[in-house]
Amino acid sequence: MHTRRQGGQSARARRSGQEGFTLVEMLVVIAIIGLIMGLIGPRVLNYLSESKVKTARIQLQSFSSALDLFYLDAGRFPSTAEGLAALVRRTPGVAAWNGPYLKGGNVPTDPWNHAYVYRSPGEHGPYDIVSYGADGQEGGSGTSADISLEKATAARE
Repeated sequence: MHTRRQGGQSARARRSGQEGFTLVEMLVVIAIIGLIMGLIGPRVLNYLSESKVKTARIQLQSFSSALDLFYLDAGRFPSTAEGLAALVRRTPGVAAWNGPYLKGGNVPTDPWNHAYVYRSPGEHGPYDIVSYGADGQEGGSGTSADISLEKATAARE
């Protein structure tokens, strides 16, 4: 088979040069994308972590409002044994229960999918509600720091 030459190149050579990017061009693009991700990625991850902490604080405020309504109806706060579940399901011995006091029919977990810890009486008031943060363990720092109702109220003011 005979191919016609134009400009010193065969038709096959001209077509193969137009089919895609060279390896060097691809490596340059990958390096630029890596550089951009290296600069922007940590900021995006930090923003996501901060938004989870803010979400936990908002949920704690929601629990506080629901507990106030429960108190107005029952004349007491749920015990530690009853827990936050008393806000969505009638508890034996509470005649004036007018719940559910939380929407959705169940107690939400914290943004890291751990259960909130509820104690009544609490160390800082009639009750304590705590999220143990990203690690789900008491204590910690950064995104693993505990988030309590007391800290959520202070952050709001």
